[in-house]
Amino acid sequence: MGNRADLRAVMPAMLDHDGWWEGSYRDFDLDGKLLDERHVKTHCEFPDTGEWHYLQHNWISWADGREALFEFGGKIEGERMIWKTDRFSGYGWQTHEHTIMLKLDRLDVPGACYVEMINLVPGADTRARTWQWMKDDAPWKRTLCDEKRITAL
Repeated sequence: MGNRADLRAVMPAMLDHDGWWEGSYRDFDLDGKLLDERHVKTHCEFPDTGEWHYLQHNWISWADGREALFEFGGKIEGERMIWKTDRFSGYGWQTHEHTIMLKLDRLDVPGACYVEMINLVPGADTRARTWQWMKDDAPWKRTLCDEKRITAL
């Protein structure tokens, strides 16, 4: 069995995210005030061989000219996808409703974590992602990610 078959057995909905995505990520405080907005181009890939079951590449840009690039991989362990990077660690799983859930501890923001819900209807070219942030065990902010597929692999 290859990596894609391993992933299909545990989290088949992940494979629907294959390809290039583009959209906006917006952070809001608890009162709904916009804290940050950035443009993101994301490439999701699922190599059939090698260390990673999932690879993600993010190109991020802000209106003020700042830019960032992040790349990371995830591995299937048991019934979950596991991530361990210098910025976050945690795991993901698939619900019965074809929704992907993530629980990530932010290593670059002390005391912070978030739960992410990713919704993509099978065959669709748009997806919605919502991050519920906690800091020091209390709600902190929310991130809304609205993306469109720009190419499929």
